[in-house]
Amino acid sequence: MGLAGAPRPRNASTRPPSKELEQLWSAPTVQRERSDQARRPRRGPGRHLPLVVGADLLGLGVPAWLVLRADGQPQAHLAAGAASLVWCGVRAARRRYAARRPGDHGGALTAPGDWLLFVGLLAVLGTVSAEPVRPVTAVLALLPGLLVTVAVSVGSRLPWPGTRRRAKHRVLVVGEAPEVDRAVRLLGSRTDHAYTVVAAIPVGKAALAGETPVPGHLAPAPADDDVSTVLGGAFAHDADLALVIPGPQLSEERLRQLSWGLHDGGLPLSVLSGLSGITAGRVRPASAAGLTLLHIAPPLRRGPQMILKGAVDRTGAVLGLALLAPLLALIAAAIRLTSDGPVFHRQTRQGQHNLPFTMWKFRTMVEDAEAHKAQLATDNETDGPMFKIRRDPRVTRVGRVLRRTSLDELPQLLNVARGDMSLVGPRPPLPEEVSRYDERELRRLAVRPGLTGLWQVSGRSDLSWQETVSLDLWYVDNWSVATDLGLMARTLRAVTDGRGAY
Repeated sequence: MGLAGAPRPRNASTRPPSKELEQLWSAPTVQRERSDQARRPRRGPGRHLPLVVGADLLGLGVPAWLVLRADGQPQAHLAAGAASLVWCGVRAARRRYAARRPGDHGGALTAPGDWLLFVGLLAVLGTVSAEPVRPVTAVLALLPGLLVTVAVSVGSRLPWPGTRRRAKHRVLVVGEAPEVDRAVRLLGSRTDHAYTVVAAIPVGKAALAGETPVPGHLAPAPADDDVSTVLGGAFAHDADLALVIPGPQLSEERLRQLSWGLHDGGLPLSVLSGLSGITAGRVRPASAAGLTLLHIAPPLRRGPQMILKGAVDRTGAVLGLALLAPLLALIAAAIRLTSDGPVFHRQTRQGQHNLPFTMWKFRTMVEDAEAHKAQLATDNETDGPMFKIRRDPRVTRVGRVLRRTSLDELPQLLNVARGDMSLVGPRPPLPEEVSRYDERELRRLAVRPGLTGLWQVSGRSDLSWQETVSLDLWYVDNWSVATDLGLMARTLRAVTDGRGAY
């Protein structure tokens, strides 16, 4: 017996008397089968979990035992075994062995962050140990474990024969035309996610700007055929997910009615939030009084990750200057011998909280380059406040090589060591550029500028000003130590490619 007035589950007698919808209800349950498949692509080690864990255990334990034994450490086998167990514990605690949803980032880029945390834990344990290990020996003993984990992570993502490609969601977008156009454009502009737009159903009669197939339209006001139109479009284009964008014509009650019908028809539903530029890790859903709440964690501005970032910046800068000293000397000699003027170019830039600092670079232009800038203002090839010319006549022959390879930026390691800059962060702007910033663009200065960052690895000068600002704002709000390590790894590829460097 059911409660009086409670909604009853749908059956053949309670379905809407629409012929189109009746055909959909009686059609083969293709959508429901696909929705089951859509949940299946959660990826992880799976049946290879023992091999992955074994690689982590042996990849760290065996080299650590050999190094510790060669160094004469007592009970090297026990120390190596304990270290390998702690390493696997760190990986497990951070859910590296758990299944991943399509579009989740992970793998090789997460391993360096895990390793730094692992080293920190062992350092704390080493302070209470009766037989502490020398830092150099400890790093040599533990580093192979990181390399093995990265190799296994990369290998697991290679397209081995007989393995399936990552499943993609075939998405039907529903919403008002401008918002549908925006969602289709953004989803189509990148490939690092699991969503492919196959069709769209606009609300109202407005036409879409792109060439996305439109199997139908929803009326501006709620109508009896809302569900049948969306289900019919999904069935016609083999979609396994409806991405619905709320708006004035797609109100809360209409969206709820639509969700009931789509779920009853076997089609999963996702609702596009009005928030953008926020990583999933900062979002925590909650419910209160029947309302769905999204708690957004604030950006990292203090705490252990900030301390670790500062330590990585200073240590990396000092080590970089020491290791690259011969290369820096060769570059300095080449600049000095091929053109008149100083080796270094010092320039005032705006740093964190809009505080000025002096930034160092290798000189890549003629000595009086600034005096000719006004004459070239009409040749500026970028929008916004930046000034860039692809074939700038002020750049010297050696300067073109340095800019192409980004070697002219290496002296900024001095700024990183001093604390004016970070290894990773937004591009440090000129004072004249900042004077033209609006409130949105000023948020770029909430963190220290970086030697490299999203701008540098995503196209550099080939990007428009708005694209550059969007990338920097994403970093300002979503950075983490793991993100920094991933960007530093991607910097090598960007430097080798040289795209957008001029």
